[in-house]
Amino acid sequence: MKRLFRRCGHAPGALTPEDQAVVDAFRAMLTALHTPQAWTPGHAQDIAVRIGPFIERAHPRPGDDHDADVIAVALVHPDTPHAAAYLHGRQLDYTDRGWLRCKTTAILGVWQPGYAMLTHAAVGLPLPDDLGMDPAHYALHIEVRKRDDNLDGFTLLRLGPYTQTRHAQQDHDRLTAALDGRETTLVPGFRVSARYAPFVASDHQQFADPYAADAVTLLDAAVTEVSA
Repeated sequence: MKRLFRRCGHAPGALTPEDQAVVDAFRAMLTALHTPQAWTPGHAQDIAVRIGPFIERAHPRPGDDHDADVIAVALVHPDTPHAAAYLHGRQLDYTDRGWLRCKTTAILGVWQPGYAMLTHAAVGLPLPDDLGMDPAHYALHIEVRKRDDNLDGFTLLRLGPYTQTRHAQQDHDRLTAALDGRETTLVPGFRVSARYAPFVASDHQQFADPYAADAVTLLDAAVTEVSA
């Protein structure tokens, strides 16, 4: 006896709810790729970023997303902020990358749910070791130079890492104010000044933690030590 098999409860050719969800997600992905939403710096919107053949969701760092060429972002699981996304993201190494420098040329536009199918998480892959993005941490160097502005001198104090440019700016302004009128007298024969510099993680032992102590207090202690 010949038997005919049909999907239970569905007319011939009808899609199951599961199949329909896949189709809808695929259509949303095509729509997102074909009609990306333009991203405007400074609006604190999650963005879609190319990482190799994949697309990932990235969260711009507040107050640090205005640069024309490079901004600071954190990669987040595509299902953020749902609770399950944190555990899955941790398994796939989304939560341990910290802030990263992202070239604005790698930004497709504002994040759309349709991009989720194109992430590492969608295929159960961890993020690669090489994302093509450097850590986005900042540092302040308090330097002592000869008064004639030649290169002779040394670094008096290194502060870092700062996780936000505004924090580094605040300490830079406070240190500059503290040095005002004293920059040429703190260390006889030298001029003391503060400048921005990239934070070099491999040299972390040379840096004082700016979040653990007051920057001006650290400066005064460094001056006392070098003058002793």
